[in-house]
Amino acid sequence: MSAKVYINKIEKFLPNNPVSNDEMEAVLGEINNKPSKSRRLILRNNGIQTRYYALDQHQNVTHNNAELTTLAIKKLVGDDFSLNDIEVLSCGTSTPDVLLPSHAAMVHGLLKNKSVEINSPSGVCCSGMNALKYGYLAIKAETANNAVCTGSERVSTWMMANKFEAEIANLEALEEQPILAFKKDFLRWMLSDGAGAMLLENEPKGSLPLEILWMENYSYAFELETCMYAGGEKMEDGSVKAWSEFSTDEWKNESVFSLKQDVKILDEFILKKGVESMSDALQKHQIKPSDITYFLPHISSVFFKDKLYNQFKDAGLEIAQEKWFINLPNVGNVGAASIYLMLEELYHSNKLKSGDTIMLSVPESGRFSYAYAFLKVV
Repeated sequence: MSAKVYINKIEKFLPNNPVSNDEMEAVLGEINNKPSKSRRLILRNNGIQTRYYALDQHQNVTHNNAELTTLAIKKLVGDDFSLNDIEVLSCGTSTPDVLLPSHAAMVHGLLKNKSVEINSPSGVCCSGMNALKYGYLAIKAETANNAVCTGSERVSTWMMANKFEAEIANLEALEEQPILAFKKDFLRWMLSDGAGAMLLENEPKGSLPLEILWMENYSYAFELETCMYAGGEKMEDGSVKAWSEFSTDEWKNESVFSLKQDVKILDEFILKKGVESMSDALQKHQIKPSDITYFLPHISSVFFKDKLYNQFKDAGLEIAQEKWFINLPNVGNVGAASIYLMLEELYHSNKLKSGDTIMLSVPESGRFSYAYAFLKVV
């Protein structure tokens, strides 16, 4: 595989107007008609100031996931590229609109262009990076000249009060036990909607092509149990019982389709395995932290930023904080789309110059997976 791969365009679509911290509960709704007791604490820790929802002020849906993704892709179109030029369409998301057909198929249906190769990586945040890697490898293997790769989420409808009440089985217990409230309530104040799209081609084009030098993925599912999940229930032994093994009554009573996260193992392993995998990736490609011009880590909360920096430093992998580029406070945690939104903002910031390098770092707490990409400005 000798072909080179370049990101020649990056675009995004964020629905509606930004939603401030004080407006969130008005959009998502109050559970049991009571304001959340944990919201302010969680927002103070995660550092998010604004986010985007595919909902209007009356909780009406304005876009589904496939529509968000399609709108981002259409912004790639220009005099030198049309929807009919797409050869590979690779779309990653944690929150597809339907179980079947695949997310990429639903996006392709909205594009209405021509027959293309499609790919739909599943998973959580790494699904966006896996979509990128599929396009990268297709061009690298010379089976395609271009690929459109996307990361997107439409999670707001999962977080609306009328869905979330089933997750809160015992409101009185939540009020009496703040730690339980945090575990059950905190995802409502962490996640948001949006989509990013990249055009990959086998030759550099435009004013700012980025060459993908390498990509690496790591999974620790062989040794760690599930952390974030939906469509099942975690058992006492750490296994997950699938939604199809529950009765239809249990789907609601057991909150089977709610998004959940085991906060205890998240805190114990997410940074530790991140440092381990980052070290392995850098060693494999003989890259030193000093070789990185910009470091773009997907973090779910600003709470983790200093902790991650210090763990890198303790491991001899210190990346100077002035090299870090994060837009979490302004766009929120958009899961599979977050790394696309970070790179898009940096790409259009007028900061990049020829020779600069960019390290993309995406952790996934589903069962602890990590994805990396190393880019160079041509």
